[in-house]
Amino acid sequence: MDKISTHDAEDDARNADIRIWVDGKLTHRDDAKVSVYDSGFMLGDGVWEGLRLYNGRWTFIDEHIARLFEAAKAIDLDIRLTPDEVMQAIEDTRAANGFTTDAHARLMVTRGVKRLPFQHPRLSTKGPTMVIIMEHSRPKIPRPVTLATVPHVRGLPMTQDPKLNSHSKLNCILACIAAEKAGADEALMLDIHGFVNTTNACNFFIVRRGAVWTSTGDYCMNGITRQKVIDLCRANDIPVQERNFSLVDTYGAEEAFLTGTFGAQTPVGTIDGRQIGTGELGPVTTRIRALYKALVTPG
Repeated sequence: MDKISTHDAEDDARNADIRIWVDGKLTHRDDAKVSVYDSGFMLGDGVWEGLRLYNGRWTFIDEHIARLFEAAKAIDLDIRLTPDEVMQAIEDTRAANGFTTDAHARLMVTRGVKRLPFQHPRLSTKGPTMVIIMEHSRPKIPRPVTLATVPHVRGLPMTQDPKLNSHSKLNCILACIAAEKAGADEALMLDIHGFVNTTNACNFFIVRRGAVWTSTGDYCMNGITRQKVIDLCRANDIPVQERNFSLVDTYGAEEAFLTGTFGAQTPVGTIDGRQIGTGELGPVTTRIRALYKALVTPG
């Protein structure tokens, strides 16, 4: 079975000619560059957001921008732009590329260029650096994904808070590598107590006896799509719980799916070699997908 990812997208030749926003200038992708002294490249010192464009609208953009500014404040990084100015930069990039729908944007802010190649934040004397990469992007996930449980966990908030959209993603990358070496597409990560938590890239849900379960959210990125799914369940009489649950609970689920800005809701076929339900997209996930599509593409 060929390996896939929750971020696989259709090839689109138009992406060879996109314009990228770098510190206020729109530049062809071949000429878009940041310094090797940039603190994001050197140390992973920065925060980011991903956004989806549906029918001319950036979905939940207010919430994404609010989360970006909250994360920047948490790491004591001054973006030096207002939220409205950041939104205008996103709109300028969209207009320059002529995007109307099925586009994905990655907005990245780092502490900027360092005077010396060392850790201390005072050495970042030129910054911040802000980059917006925007591409034509339609998810291409031809089958339910397979997961493998890995030893890597999402940690405690006093080390690196898993709720922070940080450029430092090495823990999740190592989890993904471990899952691939185990023959799966992506990793299922537990929390520090051994309860099922999240994957290396997305939030995780199961369906048991018609009820939707997800983790407490204490040790994972509290994704915007995750919250929208919880809200949709509550508004449409689908039982939903944020709770602790084990791998035993997970193996016995009728359905499992992932949520994220890029893939919305992605079905899971097997976990640790065990088929989940029928191994295909299930009825509860199908219903949630329809409710979510109606939410992001009204009219």
